[in-house]
Amino acid sequence: MDLLIVAVLTGTVGLGLGIAGILAFRFSERSRNASDLHSDNELPDGIAEVLAVLPSAAIVVDAGDDVVKASPAAYTFGLVRGHAVVSDTLSDVIERVRVRGLIEEVEFEHAIGSTAPPRSLHARVAALGPAFVLVLCDDQTEARRVDAVRRDFIANVSHELKTPIGAMSLLAEAITDFADDPEAVARFGSRMQKESGRLTQLVKEIIDLSRVQDHEVPASPERVPVARIVEEAVDRARTVADSKNIQLSVLHGGDWYIEGSSELLVNAVRNLIDNAIHYSNEGTRVGVGAKLEDERVAIAVTDQGIGLSTEDTERVFERFYRVDPARSRMTGGTGLGLSIVKHIVATHGGDVRVWSRLGQGSTFTILLPLAHTDDISPGLAEAARQGILIDSAEDDAAHADTAPSASGEYTQGRGAL
Repeated sequence: MDLLIVAVLTGTVGLGLGIAGILAFRFSERSRNASDLHSDNELPDGIAEVLAVLPSAAIVVDAGDDVVKASPAAYTFGLVRGHAVVSDTLSDVIERVRVRGLIEEVEFEHAIGSTAPPRSLHARVAALGPAFVLVLCDDQTEARRVDAVRRDFIANVSHELKTPIGAMSLLAEAITDFADDPEAVARFGSRMQKESGRLTQLVKEIIDLSRVQDHEVPASPERVPVARIVEEAVDRARTVADSKNIQLSVLHGGDWYIEGSSELLVNAVRNLIDNAIHYSNEGTRVGVGAKLEDERVAIAVTDQGIGLSTEDTERVFERFYRVDPARSRMTGGTGLGLSIVKHIVATHGGDVRVWSRLGQGSTFTILLPLAHTDDISPGLAEAARQGILIDSAEDDAAHADTAPSASGEYTQGRGAL
């Protein structure tokens, strides 16, 4: 009996030890396999080098849904945090690819945080060996924005061209119907000329915009005096100003130079002056002035017009955007002038600012890099550094951090220069 009990106990102990050994072996194997799944050593040879040169954001996910490789762009896009894929959409696609083994593509939007605007992303997901999944992601935000701008531009151009063309067609029919009435023919003919001029101006501004919207550097940049830019722009706008009895007050500034296209720069300042005249009432003033600001030339145009609301200020440089459509129809405005200004200034490495208050007028300021002044006399160079703009009798106003007012003086609180 004792021998039987000893045998049973021995067998039980042996069985327990065997089961424990099997469990320990399986646990060790499972741990080893899990370790292998999360190890870079199992990635195909050369995959790290290939991912490093890809322009797309690259992510490699293992069977445990851990990120084992990720390019800096993947973190920039906010797709990866730590060792996890953040996007639920992308995680679902990764799971389907792992199960089906098929390549999938998906377009989705993803934002970094609650305040940042979402990015439009395009992802291509494919299996990478038996245990990994590869994600290549491209940012399509800018491409979609450009497509939207192009569609809006075509729609706006079609609408703007349709209006004068339709009016000219109706006027031509009216002239035919009233061929025996000289007064009616003269009246309709005058209106046809007005619509023809509006159409010509629209086509011209579309051509001007197409020339500068790609931010191409002028083929043969020249050193253009700032005073000449202001003088020519004011001279071209003087006829329109005189027709509305608007006085142009001009401060030419110092002997400064800008590198670029003289014709484009004059066109930009002229558009600002025309815009100020169109949105000002008769008998008011428009001021044009220049000064130096942090090694940049600031050319400002100030009016006493209707002013802009906050919403208008944010959108005023958009193509075809009009602050007052009714006034634009009367003056023949196309809504392209300020957009042309923006692109011309960007082409020359500058920026445009706007200050405005409803009922108080507006100040548009062009900031452009100052050209080298090595060949300018020391006296003029010192004057340029000091920003001398007006006569010595008005030195106190000239040295203030100000903007030119419509009266030709510098006033505090305008916020443009």
